Amino acid sequence: MEFTLTGLRVVREVAERGTFSAAAESLGYTQSAVSRQIAAVEKTAGAAVFERRRDGAVPTTAGRVILRHAAAVLDEMDAVERELRGLPMETGHVRLGVIPSAGAVVLPRTLTILRRTHPGITVTSREGSTPALTRSIRAGTIDVAVLAAVPPFRAPDTDKPALHVETLTERDLCVAVPTTDPLAENDSVHVDELAGRRWIASRSSGEEPLLGVWPGLPERPEIVHVARDWLTKLQLVAAGCGLTTVPASMTAAMPANVRVLSVRGGPQERRRLIVAHLPGRQSEPVARVLAALRAATRQD
Repeated sequence: MEFTLTGLRVVREVAERGTFSAAAESLGYTQSAVSRQIAAVEKTAGAAVFERRRDGAVPTTAGRVILRHAAAVLDEMDAVERELRGLPMETGHVRLGVIPSAGAVVLPRTLTILRRTHPGITVTSREGSTPALTRSIRAGTIDVAVLAAVPPFRAPDTDKPALHVETLTERDLCVAVPTTDPLAENDSVHVDELAGRRWIASRSSGEEPLLGVWPGLPERPEIVHVARDWLTKLQLVAAGCGLTTVPASMTAAMPANVRVLSVRGGPQERRRLIVAHLPGRQSEPVARVLAALRAATRQD
């Protein structure tokens, strides 16, 4: 049994990107080239490596075994290439702040990318609200922060100098429902169908609005559970205890028995995921982290 390095790289890229087309774009290959590489790996393995689904490609049991060992092999070969080319190992420490929703999907993806491309860079992370992380940037206790922004998309604060802000994603707010709910039979829900529903929300404070209830409902919402932790909220949804709003970027982190629906009708509810840092030239490690964040959010 003999796998090629190219085949292993393609398998890893498909697993990380979620689709053959996204992996092809990332690698600079055609989609047919990616398919040929996967077919060759599957022929060598004697088993399917990915389950082709309507929503993407998911590693099979054999695929997960290959991925587990491929990671070590490819990392070693990358190190060999760097040493042969005489490239020094780039090192550094970056302090990254993330809002909770970004911590569920974007942070793991970013760290996976960095571990492959710049293993010498150490990232430590801290979770917090957008206002708290903005203050941390100003205080110099973190270098970069992934924040949330809502219309009219103002700057995170009004202090000077203005923070450098870059939009990573801009997508519609969605609603998470249990798969046992009749609403889950469709890909979307009309805003009128959300009336009279029970909601799972995060506690509001002086600096953050209530999170988890669809904005602008023509009634006083019935909030049956209050939880700040995303895992708690989503497991309560899965148990049929209510609905909650979620950013579209969190779709990949949903439990198996939770469905994410877009919402039709009413005003459009757009949400941005932004990255912010102090103005001025950034260190090379910070620049590498920013590049990894961009790559991680392009996977959606």
